[in-house]
Amino acid sequence: MAKWGQGDPRWIVEERADATNVNNWHWTERDASNWSIDKIKSLLLAVSVENEEGVCEVTEVTKNDGEASINNRKGKLIFFFEWNIHLSWRGTSKTGIKYKGTVEIPNLSDENDIDEVDVIVGLAKDEPDTKLLDLMKTDGADKIRKALLKYVDTLRLEFTHGMILPTINGVQTEQPQSKSKMDLQVKAPTSQLHVQSNSVAVKIPTCKINLKDEFMTSPEELYKIFITEELVQAFTHAPAAVEAAKGGKFRLLEGNVIGEFLELASEQRIVMKWRYKSWPTEHYATITLTFTGKKDGTELQVDCRGVPLSEADQTKAGWQRYYFDGIKQTFGYNVRLF
Repeated sequence: MAKWGQGDPRWIVEERADATNVNNWHWTERDASNWSIDKIKSLLLAVSVENEEGVCEVTEVTKNDGEASINNRKGKLIFFFEWNIHLSWRGTSKTGIKYKGTVEIPNLSDENDIDEVDVIVGLAKDEPDTKLLDLMKTDGADKIRKALLKYVDTLRLEFTHGMILPTINGVQTEQPQSKSKMDLQVKAPTSQLHVQSNSVAVKIPTCKINLKDEFMTSPEELYKIFITEELVQAFTHAPAAVEAAKGGKFRLLEGNVIGEFLELASEQRIVMKWRYKSWPTEHYATITLTFTGKKDGTELQVDCRGVPLSEADQTKAGWQRYYFDGIKQTFGYNVRLF
């Protein structure tokens, strides 16, 4: 991301002259330990697997020692978490015989990849051998890892609300509500429309731009980044108004970027009218975002149609720098979660 006061003026917002801690520019920290304990417990207690041998399910979180926090410095969110978790599980065979077991997860940490997080599954003392143990070691361990990944994604998104909010005249900007939303509904005066209808149309040379990048998070969480007002404010480091609905308007970077949502297909696709303030009056590009889940994250395909030819390089560079890089640096999606 560019420093305040540097870069393309269509993308950035100037630094506050009064040196207010805009966007939590100075170091701030939020403890997420208690919230994490409750979240991890709820996710793991939902783990259940089944095959022809029977059913296995997590029944209790017997130990959850550790801590988690979120730090913000210069608009970048830094996540720290480290947990040692013990679980109890119960297996029920098709014949109704019940078995008890244990799970140890000693190293759930922001420093470890998924393959490095140990999920050690065993039977309780004096329990007889059962094929349900194999089910829990394979499908059960896989579901446990998915639950832990969900915890990290939720920590990065939901618990960060309010960590990065710009200030206007020294007052913290909470979620812009009716005023900002109403401002987006501005229509051209009748007289202006009349003049336009009698003007000689000028054809603007346009082009297509195709961009692609990968983010180390799920399609669901990456999709939320683009339609959640507070998260947009986080990665753009500026006030934003976002109405996440078909026909809903958005205004980013103090009006330097505006547009309208044409289609919202949850976790799959976003189609929108989109323009720079400096583009010819009322000229919009059509931008399609396609989210594709991959083994290690999500591939984002951005197809832009109708970009003014003279603005092609700036538009491409702006999307890469202020959307792709901004999201990765703010939410940590440039590295593998596990």
